[in-house]
Amino acid sequence: MTRAARWAWLLSLVVVTGACGVLAFLLSIGATTPRGFFERHYVWLFWLNAVVAGVLILVIGTASVRLLLRVRRAQFGSRLLLKLAGIFALVGLVPGLLIYTVSYQFVNRSIESWFDVRLAGALEAGLNLGRSTLDGLVNDTAGKTLDAAERLAEAAASGQPVQLLGLERLREQLGARIVALVGGNGQILMAVGGDASTLTPDRPAPALLRQARSAGSASQLEGLEDEVQALASQSPVRIRALARLPSSEFSLGSSDRYLMVVQRVPSQVVGNALAVQTASSEYQQRALERDGLRRMYLGTLTLVLILAVFAAMLLAITLGNQLARPLLLLADGMRQVATGDLSAKPVLTSRDELGGLTRSFADMTDQLAEARAQVERSVLQLEAARSNLQTILDNLTAGVIVFDAQGQIETVNPGATRILRLPLSAYQGRRLEELAPLQGFAQSVWHRFEQLGDSPEAGERGTWQDAFELQPDPSQDTLTLLVRGAQLPPHGRLLVFDDISEVVSAQRSAAWSEVARRLAHEIKNPLTPIQLSAERLQHKLEAKLEGNDQAMLVRSVATIVNQVQAMKQLVNEFRDYARLPSAQLKPLDLNALASEVLMLYAEAQESGRLQADLCSEPPAILGDATQLRQVIHNLVQNALDAVADRRDGHVILRTQKTNNEAGELRSLRLQVLDNGPGFADKVLKRAFEPYVTTKSKGTGLGLAVVKKIADEHGARVRLANTYPQADETQPPVGAQVSLSFSKFATAPGPADAGIAHRAA
Repeated sequence: MTRAARWAWLLSLVVVTGACGVLAFLLSIGATTPRGFFERHYVWLFWLNAVVAGVLILVIGTASVRLLLRVRRAQFGSRLLLKLAGIFALVGLVPGLLIYTVSYQFVNRSIESWFDVRLAGALEAGLNLGRSTLDGLVNDTAGKTLDAAERLAEAAASGQPVQLLGLERLREQLGARIVALVGGNGQILMAVGGDASTLTPDRPAPALLRQARSAGSASQLEGLEDEVQALASQSPVRIRALARLPSSEFSLGSSDRYLMVVQRVPSQVVGNALAVQTASSEYQQRALERDGLRRMYLGTLTLVLILAVFAAMLLAITLGNQLARPLLLLADGMRQVATGDLSAKPVLTSRDELGGLTRSFADMTDQLAEARAQVERSVLQLEAARSNLQTILDNLTAGVIVFDAQGQIETVNPGATRILRLPLSAYQGRRLEELAPLQGFAQSVWHRFEQLGDSPEAGERGTWQDAFELQPDPSQDTLTLLVRGAQLPPHGRLLVFDDISEVVSAQRSAAWSEVARRLAHEIKNPLTPIQLSAERLQHKLEAKLEGNDQAMLVRSVATIVNQVQAMKQLVNEFRDYARLPSAQLKPLDLNALASEVLMLYAEAQESGRLQADLCSEPPAILGDATQLRQVIHNLVQNALDAVADRRDGHVILRTQKTNNEAGELRSLRLQVLDNGPGFADKVLKRAFEPYVTTKSKGTGLGLAVVKKIADEHGARVRLANTYPQADETQPPVGAQVSLSFSKFATAPGPADAGIAHRAA
């Protein structure tokens, strides 16, 4: 039997057990259920259980048919399974029938004993007793009220008017809740007592008032209209009595006056009376439902028996299958081994002898198959390792080259080709020296390997590390490589290298920042005293000298002052580079900012040497207006200086939007183009490092500051020369510097951009 089939059987047993438990619960609470429950729910409950029984019959029938087919096919263990199923079914059926017979007789006799004649008489007597008790309280209250009315009439006849104090004294004597004087129309004329929640007591009912008018006195029991609230003491039960005053000497607006007394019935008396009445009503209802109750109990009992028998049969088939299953597994496994199938055999998790036998057989089969599978596993592991290694090499950013014992290239990853910019994969099986651009590099590498083998340096244990500078492509920048070499057993060699050119450039920029900070600190302080001292010398000695001496003094002092001012400017530039503040990014309009800077070069624009080509409706970027203004100013000024010696020199400031392949906005680019001599090779390679310039004057910090500001804005800055017809073999005919901004404002708008620009 498969695992799914076993789970199906287990689920069926759980469902049967749950259904039996529900029915047993309904049977146990039947005596306490609300009246009419069995008649309302008997039909659907019966059919629900019938459906459950039908499903179980279907399951048992299917299992029985399968078992009979296995017996007919003479499958191994089928007869044992049939025998075990019969035994378990018999064991479950016989006790069930015995219990059902006894329970059937017990239910019949128990239900009949519930409706005994003496019990009905006792309930009737208790009900009459409660009614007579309440009637006695009502009559007693009516008599007391009539006596009190006569006493009030005698007091009024003797000249004592009815007052609140008298009514209060009368209420205390009667032990009443409320005592009131009521007019002929039921209006409350005077009252004492009552609840705190009401200012005046309730008026008597018109029927009670008419009865008192005709008979002289009347009384009634109030608050028993709702038995549930009365039992919960939410609605107090009261006795209200009216008695007519016999004398008409009271002149309060009407000839008929009545004394009303309201007396509360003790809650214990009310509770006992209502309990007896409720019990009697329920008993009568149960007596009417006797046949339905009997059918419900017997039907439930029958269904419980049927479900229990079905559960026993399912259990018999399941347990029988569990006992026969080890033998079936062994028989099938032996047949498979005989045909040469050495695959893993199923085992039983039981701890008995049959389970141990299946485990031993499976272990024996595994041992036989292990030798044959060892070679296949080794091959698969080797292929997997090779695939994993190749995947790792392909995804490494570092370059990796493996050499064999003869020093020939054995393996090259894409990172090595990308860093060196040479087709190394085409040179596999050849030596590294055969690549002309890498001859010097290869000689240095082999020399380091020889040093590692002959006289390794301190700390080198089978590996070495060194830095090299090389230029594989003359048209590209010089590369700075951090190279690590290692010996591979038995005689192979491994070379791993990274391009650290940007790291070295960043270190140089950091070093220049430190130098600039120290230079600004150390040099700026003595400059002012030098200038003041020279000016003081001129002021003291100029009047005392004449002729050439006086002229030489003036020229010397002017030279000192000019040179001090130049050094102050140099120090300020270094200070600005070292202490460039962090960018405060805000939405701004790049076109508006560029136009503002171009206003400083009105003369160049009027002469045609400076032109603006701004795109329409640019998106608002996130930037620092102060720093970007400095960037644009530096780039424009550098471009104008580059074309200063050319009669036809011109500079173009351009902004343009760039899109990706999907047509979505990717960046906003700012370009400064000129037709000057272009950048020298040494400038292109280290353009953004401090003190790199082609000018005879200046510190070379302009592009370094531009680079730092661009990094603060997450922008990409590029320098390039322009060549005639894109032929880089010819001299350049100009240069261009571009900044690409990709940080846009989340909600750009012309108004917001203008505000940010003006605020900056």
